[in-house]
Amino acid sequence: MKINKKYERITFSFIMALCMSAIISFFMVLVNEGFRFAFLGTWLTTWGMALLIAFPAACVLPKQIGKIMRKITFIENK
Repeated sequence: MKINKKYERITFSFIMALCMSAIISFFMVLVNEGFRFAFLGTWLTTWGMALLIAFPAACVLPKQIGKIMRKITFIENK
């Protein structure tokens, strides 16, 4: 698959949000509901909702966090 370089950041953000929302929603449903008959349906529903939040956040937050990180001075212990 070839994708134009200008879409690299948005593609990375989408794949990261997809994976993270899948993992987190899976374990949250597992912890809260347990592994039961309707687990898959519940997980897929919550994963979809989580992705709707995670993708925009993954697009916006890196710039904001980068601004904060530039204000922090890191030092090495000697």
